[in-house]
Amino acid sequence: MPLDLLMVAALIGAILLGYPVAFTIAGVATLFALLGFATGAFDLGLMGALGQRIFGLMTNDVLIAIPLFVLMGVVLEKSRIAEELLQTMGQLFARLPGGLGISVALVGALLAASTGIVGATVIAMGLIALPTMLRNGYDPRLAAGTVCTAGTLGQIIPPSTLLIILSDVMSNAYQQAQFAEGKFTIDTISVGQIFAAALLPGLLLVALYIAYIFTRAILDPDLAPPVAESRRRPGVGAVARAVLPPLILIVAVLGSILGGIATPTEAASVGAVGALIMAGARLGVSLRLILTGALAFVALAIAAGVAPVRLQRMDADFVDWTLGGVYAVLAFAGIAALIVSIARAARRRVLVPALTSTLSVTAMIFATILTASVFSLVFVGLGGGERIEQILTAMPGGAFGALVFCMLLTFVLGFFLDFVEITVILLPLIAPPLILMGHDPIWLSILFAINLQTSFLTPPFGFSLFYLRGAAPKEITTGHIYAGVAPFIGLQIAGVAIIWLFPEITLWLQRQLF
Repeated sequence: MPLDLLMVAALIGAILLGYPVAFTIAGVATLFALLGFATGAFDLGLMGALGQRIFGLMTNDVLIAIPLFVLMGVVLEKSRIAEELLQTMGQLFARLPGGLGISVALVGALLAASTGIVGATVIAMGLIALPTMLRNGYDPRLAAGTVCTAGTLGQIIPPSTLLIILSDVMSNAYQQAQFAEGKFTIDTISVGQIFAAALLPGLLLVALYIAYIFTRAILDPDLAPPVAESRRRPGVGAVARAVLPPLILIVAVLGSILGGIATPTEAASVGAVGALIMAGARLGVSLRLILTGALAFVALAIAAGVAPVRLQRMDADFVDWTLGGVYAVLAFAGIAALIVSIARAARRRVLVPALTSTLSVTAMIFATILTASVFSLVFVGLGGGERIEQILTAMPGGAFGALVFCMLLTFVLGFFLDFVEITVILLPLIAPPLILMGHDPIWLSILFAINLQTSFLTPPFGFSLFYLRGAAPKEITTGHIYAGVAPFIGLQIAGVAIIWLFPEITLWLQRQLF
């Protein structure tokens, strides 16, 4: 077997043995670099490009947004804001057939847009919603499948770490394809474009989940019965208290990106600060201080955009200095609310776990990306890039057949590999040939994003399955979880098919905005 193909097989085998992924990727790459050098198939001089690759990764402005978005999500989860939202929405929809399941799907979408953390969402819903569903007579398989799948929406509904990584990978692939075509004035793909393209497909998946749950509940009421009438429904104030804070945060973060007001990194900073202030309000900080600080930050952002001040300029006049003073007062008011919120979070033992969790998740993602860069360098050096291009161009059906093959390959690899590994190892190799064949790079990005989202649901290594297994009550078995996600995997495939047949679902919004 050629070394490049043997290298991929060795990687999958080593990961299945249970070794840490980042070390496994780097170890396999190093082993095959030496093996290729010994057999004359690899030039070790290529490893000189590794330092430049790592430097480029560590100075990548786009990827800086990842730890900030992770912090935003973890703070919302640790401060119980997500839990309150889940409980309130469950009470609101409980009397509908399949109402609890519908509420889980809707909360999954809201948490996806405000946290983007699959593990936190699945565990929270597994601990809160799943026992409630079982107590009210829900079929264990439907309940487990609903919770598992709704939790994965954080990977397709922006902001999402998957979409950030995917935008960087696909932008590089798009540039490679344009260079291969002989173009030297090239276009790029921004995170904002990918976020805009993913929004409607994400909502489409939510609609598919809700339609499935509601249909099953109508056809067989015993599977998902409505909750008894005696259950107290929340008032308008309770719903507003639970829904408005994450909704405002979603509008602030996504709205600033999609509206072109802020870069993804700047919007992620806004999200992290907003989450900390919201956590302070949830943990008992004076509501007057919180509102004053939040309004001060909003006023500062708007005023600085409308009337920016450059006090270092020699021609700064009295008006400039007056505006500068006003801006300083607004900044101090906002910072005061932020400091008090951080102090309260630290005293209530929310801050340190949130920062620790953020550090762990970020380190895992960046370690995988760094080591995947080593792997792809060695793989290309062994001739893997040319081999993949030959395989794709030889596929029956041309561009259509090549894309079907790549989607199937990604789906199968999702049974064994994590989404980060597939995104940073496989996609840089297959995306440039697919773009050269005429496929739209943004449309491709969303097709692969939904495919990678499905990898959280496919046994035996779907992360969502593991998260729920750890949080589920004793009466939920592994068999219930596997059987429960099977129909939702079918819905994911249906979603891919709909977007494939109607690409405007993906392309319309980003064309309007960008």
